[in-house]
Amino acid sequence: MPVLSANGIDMNYAVDGDGPETVLLINGLADDLESWGYQLPALLDAGYRVVRFDNRGIGASSKPAGPYSTALLAADAKALVDHLGLDDYHVMGVSMGGMIAQRFALEHPSGIRSLTLASTYAAPGPFCSRMFELWADTARVMGVPTVMRDVTLWAFTLEFFQRRHDELVEFETAMRYMDQPVHAYLAQLAVIQNHDETANLAELSMPTLVLTGEQDILIPTALSHDLHELIPGSEWRTTPGGHGCIWEYPDEFNSAFVGFLRDNERTN
Repeated sequence: MPVLSANGIDMNYAVDGDGPETVLLINGLADDLESWGYQLPALLDAGYRVVRFDNRGIGASSKPAGPYSTALLAADAKALVDHLGLDDYHVMGVSMGGMIAQRFALEHPSGIRSLTLASTYAAPGPFCSRMFELWADTARVMGVPTVMRDVTLWAFTLEFFQRRHDELVEFETAMRYMDQPVHAYLAQLAVIQNHDETANLAELSMPTLVLTGEQDILIPTALSHDLHELIPGSEWRTTPGGHGCIWEYPDEFNSAFVGFLRDNERTN
């Protein structure tokens, strides 16, 4: 995959498809660009060009000391957008990626045709803040794979654990062998701990969809709805599943996402 040197790091990225409209995907905490594996085929089948990348701290991108911030990671994304010459494109961010996307859209609104914020919030509040403090403490003592085993419990629904054993084992195995260094995990974790755009989201004016799993208990669905209410004119949709709805119910998630993209193409 190509690598961009910018903002003091090397950024691993991928561009797939050659459609007339481009979708920039921003992934979540401890997720590399392969985490979009359930969305990429649907987007390509729908005729989109897709840009994915590893945020700093994960995958094949650089992993400098932190803490990181949404502003810093949004600047990385902007460097990639400028490098690729994008000037009329759609932005999707999931979880931490949705927080980065908020800051990105606030700082660089020109050229964004639509914005999708999935499974994310405007600010963590007291519940999520306590969860993330526990993750930080666990990572320091027991390592990142142990934290990610815990995240798996929060990310999927009870039905997934009861009925989809083979998929569950696949995800658990991936978590068990995660190789993200502790310092990089903590640097990324700081992004979601310190994110707070509640006072700024009214400035967003591009078409925006807030999309979340109806059973999300990691970033509770109610927090995503609060985000929706802070963005004037934004659309609100839920899909089956929890925080990992992009993997547990990809068809439903992709249908809602692609439908929103269709509604906001240049021909409309």
